[in-house]
Amino acid sequence: MTITRLHPGPRMSQASIHNGTVYLAGQVATPGTDVAHQTKEALAKVDALLAEAGSDKSKALQVIVWLADMADFAAMNAVYDAWIDPENPPARACGEAKLATPEHLVEFIVTAAL
Repeated sequence: MTITRLHPGPRMSQASIHNGTVYLAGQVATPGTDVAHQTKEALAKVDALLAEAGSDKSKALQVIVWLADMADFAAMNAVYDAWIDPENPPARACGEAKLATPEHLVEFIVTAAL
């Protein structure tokens, strides 16, 4: 079986495609901005990677959201709810975690069908 890797680096690839499924690495935004801006920027990266893989958000199967602080849940959801395809909502989980730096406030991990 063939595995295609998008933007591979020494530690990870930004996406892996296998057996009709796209697995994205965690997508974050420019640190230091507010959670709404970071959410919008990170989801734009998700859109770009899915498009490059031949998919889109309507084919998202699962989204895992990590927030640095659950106090940002409503602000993140305000942007996420406007982004997601309401006809095809994926399974989703959201939790609180320490991210790569204290300035990173949100991270999205997406799995989608081709």
